[in-house]
Amino acid sequence: MKFKIATALVAVTLAGSAVAQEAGDAAAGENLFGKRCRSCHMIVDDAGATIVKGGRTGPNLYGVIGREAASVEDYRYKKSIEEAGEKGLVWDEASFEAYVQDPTGFLRDYLDDKGARSGMTFKLREGAPDVYAYLASLTGEK
Repeated sequence: MKFKIATALVAVTLAGSAVAQEAGDAAAGENLFGKRCRSCHMIVDDAGATIVKGGRTGPNLYGVIGREAASVEDYRYKKSIEEAGEKGLVWDEASFEAYVQDPTGFLRDYLDDKGARSGMTFKLREGAPDVYAYLASLTGEK
């Protein structure tokens, strides 16, 4: 009986570890953001305080998680991402991670339009869960 209980506890512990490994690491995401994302994106909070000084090629990513696509005021988005926002695209974990790995491919699938194009040409091939976790941590989103 003790063996069965011990085996069950080990199984639950290992399953919990697997789930934790799938979730992103915000600290690793902050590091990756600084290396890969800030050349085009800045992070400035609602009060105007700069969290990450970065480029202006892409929109401010403060509060991006849980936000409708193409909704930062005074930023000029490409037509396809605006259409995705109008269609209801909200940046959750799945959509964010899929988009940053292949922005144009994601929009083509989402809009069912082979001519859709993203203004973001960079593909974040590794670390998308970590960058998601970092951006989510800035505003308390999950």
